[in-house]
Amino acid sequence: MTNPAAPAEPGTLSLTVPPLFAALAPARNVLIAGAGGGFDVYAGLPLALALWRSGVRVHLANLSFSELVLLDSDSWAAENVAVVTPDSTSTDWYFPERTLARWLAAHDLPATVYAFPPLGVERLRAAYRHLIDELAIDAVVLVDGGTDILLRGDESNLGTPVEDITSLAAVAGLDVPVKLVTCLGFGIDAHDGVNHVQVLENIAALDRDGGYLGALSIPGASREAQLYRDAVADAQAATPERPSIVHGQIAAATSGAFGDVQFTRRTSGSTLFVNPLMAMYFTVDLDKLAARCLYLDRIENTWGRRQVIGRIATFRDEISTRIPHAFPH
Repeated sequence: MTNPAAPAEPGTLSLTVPPLFAALAPARNVLIAGAGGGFDVYAGLPLALALWRSGVRVHLANLSFSELVLLDSDSWAAENVAVVTPDSTSTDWYFPERTLARWLAAHDLPATVYAFPPLGVERLRAAYRHLIDELAIDAVVLVDGGTDILLRGDESNLGTPVEDITSLAAVAGLDVPVKLVTCLGFGIDAHDGVNHVQVLENIAALDRDGGYLGALSIPGASREAQLYRDAVADAQAATPERPSIVHGQIAAATSGAFGDVQFTRRTSGSTLFVNPLMAMYFTVDLDKLAARCLYLDRIENTWGRRQVIGRIATFRDEISTRIPHAFPH
């Protein structure tokens, strides 16, 4: 029997409906989760706003770099699943999840953000499983600020893969009708050495496998873009010593900015290249992406983050990497 909530098969999609929204159309309880930590969950905010407006129940979560251990015992829904609200108390000044929760509340939007500590695959999967069961989730969308989650392992440089790939492996092992990965901020990972010709090569390979759901621009004048920019500005004001470099650039791109747009002293000395590609969602089928990752099996039985780091390093020592190429135009 065909699963009615599964992503459409190749050839059944239409130009009139973005494949991202076609894949999510049957879903009624969507979990949008930041895969890479920090402010990654903000990359899912435009999508969440669009889904909320269409009547879909959306829940937000994030792999957190905050000191979640400082939260009181009442803030935990289960082991490794923190429930962050506007009223959550913590002495950690860097707390993107609470900052987002407060912004959401100020805009009369659902204001709970779930948070996971940095973990290995087994424990993160258990945390996701609890949340999926508790909330009756029928679609999971992992969001990445940047595109290094799309790297398969033999590229010239993997950027910052640990949290992204742990999240990918954790969700790949769960039974959910719809599982997607969407990336916002194409080109940003060049700062971490990622070669984006290789990113495009991987996307092309996923397209051949039927796993690429296309690119979708966020119109700069749209309600989603306007509210996203407001949320990013609010986050920058809340964490002036450590504003998100990723989302500062994406927000600038959604407003039509171009080139070396400086917005924080954290990027002083660097030349930025803000451009319209940063304001586009690149979406892929999560299971097909996971199947192409060359080292996902290496991290499958990990318990902690350090194990993941060590196993990725061992894998990289054993392989020959692809030769990076510059854009030809």
